[in-house]
Parts: sequence; C-alpha cells; structure tokens
Amino acid sequence: MEENKKLISDEKMDLIIGNILRIAVIISALFVLVGAAVYLWRHGMEMPKYGVFSGIPRGLGNLGEIIADAWQVKSVGIIQLGLLILIFTPVARVAYSVFAFLVQRDYMYVVFTLIVLTVLLLSIMGIVI
Repeated sequence: MEENKKLISDEKMDLIIGNILRIAVIISALFVLVGAAVYLWRHGMEMPKYGVFSGIPRGLGNLGEIIADAWQVKSVGIIQLGLLILIFTPVARVAYSVFAFLVQRDYMYVVFTLIVLTVLLLSIMGIVI
C-alpha cells in the first residue's frame, strides 16, 4: 500500500517537473521573441558595423538593470530577461525537487538534490568550487 502511494507521488512529481520546464521554456521563448521583434522594429534598417566590437551594452550588468530595461521596453533588456529565465529553468526544477523530496520524506535525495542546487547556484554566480 505504501509503495503504491509513493509511485503515484513520483508520477505527480514528474508531471510537475515537466510542466515547470515546459512553461519556463515557453515563457523564455516569448520574452526573446518579443525582444527580437522590438529590436527589429527599432533597429531593423540599421547597417551593422562588423569591424567594431562594442561588448555588452550598458545596463545589462545586473538583474535590476535587466528588469528595468525590460520594463522600459528596451529590446536588449527583454531578450536578456528571456535568456535569464531560460538559464534559471534548471534551477527551478532542482529547487522544486528539493521540496518534493522533503514532502516524500526521502531525506537522502533531499541531501543529494541540495548539493546539486548548491553547485548550480555557485556556478551561475561564477564561484569556482
């Protein structure tokens, strides 16, 4: 009886994780597409200067600036926000897994998943282990 309950909760966990990944990727793609459309609308007729490398545009150095640029409907901010959502999609999946394993009282997997989450977050922040 106990094993049957666990199988159902594993199936539900898999379904929720799949939905998290699917929804986050769709949201990310929508942000990138909207940002690309705004960029093409405003800059579509400009001629590129391939001989000059300008690097990352100002205002995309941290999360607050990216959100502010996206809120002001600046194309690069919208695109960058979409890419950040895509980058944090696996983090959301692993964070949910920690919660789900806690609910299942599977503490060994909680520890393993917390280690994976820590490594993901540290690597995103650029901290070398």
